[in-house]
Order: sequence, then C-alpha cells, then structure tokens
Amino acid sequence: MADYQLPPKPKNSGVKMAKRIVIAVLIVLMYVWTFASIDIDWARAIERAMDNFQRVIPELFSPDWSAAGEVSLAMLETVFIAFAGSLMAAILAVPMSFLAASNMMGGKIFSATGKWILSAVRAFPELILAILFVVAVGPNAFAGVMAIAIGSTGMLGKMFSEIIESIDMEVVRGMEANGANKIQVLFYAVMPQIIPEFLSFAIYRFEVDIRASSILGIVGAGGIGTMIIFASNNRNWNEMGMILLAIIIVVTVIDFTSARIRRKIV
Repeated sequence: MADYQLPPKPKNSGVKMAKRIVIAVLIVLMYVWTFASIDIDWARAIERAMDNFQRVIPELFSPDWSAAGEVSLAMLETVFIAFAGSLMAAILAVPMSFLAASNMMGGKIFSATGKWILSAVRAFPELILAILFVVAVGPNAFAGVMAIAIGSTGMLGKMFSEIIESIDMEVVRGMEANGANKIQVLFYAVMPQIIPEFLSFAIYRFEVDIRASSILGIVGAGGIGTMIIFASNNRNWNEMGMILLAIIIVVTVIDFTSARIRRKIV
C-alpha cells in the first residue's frame, strides 16, 4: 500500500497570535465601554421590565377577537401596499439593472452611473421614505406604496444587475455572429436566462415588503401599522395581541406560498 502523508500543519507565528489577542482585547474593551457609557439603572430597568412583562404578556396572549374584522381589513390593506410597491419596484428595477450591468451597456461610465443610482436609492430606509411621502402626499396608503416601491427598487436593481452580469455571454455572441439584431438578442439570448431568477427575487422581495409595510402605518403610511400605534398608545394589549397574531399568520402563509412558487420557477 502507498504511504500517504498528510500535508504539514501551518505554523502559527507569534505575530498572528499577537494580532488575534489584540483584536479580541479591542472587541472586549469596545463592549465594556459601550455598556459602561450607558446611564441606566439596571436594577430599576430590570424591575420595571419584569413588572411590565407580568402585566402585558398575558394580555398579548389573550387577543381581542372582537377586533378580528377591523384587523383583517387593515392587514389586507398592508398586503395590497406591499404587493403594489413590490410590483412597481420590479418594473422599475429592470431598466436600472440593465444600465448597471457591466456586460450590457458596453461602457464603464453607464455601469458606474447605474450602480451609483441604485446605491443612492438603497441608502434610504423604507421608514424614512414613508415619512417623506406622507409629508408630500398626505397620510394615506399611497405614501406606503411609494415608500415600498422606491426602497425595493434599489435592492432589486442590484440583484437583477448581478444576475445579468452572470449570464452566459457565449449565447449572446453566437446570436450576434449569426446576424441577430439587438432586439432579437435581448428576447432570445438574454431574457430566457434572467427571467426565472428575476421572478424568484421579485417574489422574495414581496415577502420582505410584507414585513416592511406592517410598520409604515406608524408614520401614517397606511396599513396595520396605524392600528399598532393606536393600540400601543391606548395600552390596549389585547388588541395588540390580535394584531400580532394576524401578522404572524399572514407572513407565515405568504412565506410558505412564495417559497413553493420560487422552487417551481428556478
């Protein structure tokens, strides 16, 4: 039998070990400084938390079923906000992704410009966008739709551009060598490669937007978030329990359904 030998183990030099120790010490000091600089009476905070939990948690687990109808309508509005915003984002993200893809526009300037625009859009959280649109168009569901649409466009555009950059360019070059024009190349060489993943990511983003749209009502952008803020201000924890139950059920059903759809598409 052949005498196999394992490769020698890498030597841990003293410099590497010293770096690891220094990094570990810095991380510990950072956490110690963070908690030490917070002016909190921990004993009082823990006491109040335990008192609130003993009072609030039992009410959360006793949902107010009389509010089921109102909660259902608000949750349905939240789903519509997320769907409309996700659909708009998926449409807007397609041209932006082609602009940002380095293998499509044929120039680094266009690609860099597209990537910069998408990065700038992604810099704003949906909640900040919702506040801006509430100021612009008033406290209604349209503000939530626009916040979801703009916020999701940046993320979907980035994902879509990466999908386009990963396609097999040999198919594109083959069609161009056979005399196909740009439109034919787009519809017969590029689109068949990207549509399944585009749809998969768009559906996944819809799942994310369901969660995001649930809190936009806190700033007046419609949906069940409005009921959350009212129930919280009125200390109506039984109604809050009903709201949380509705969110859990809807999000779970949508996650399960979209996961099955995405498995069939890809």
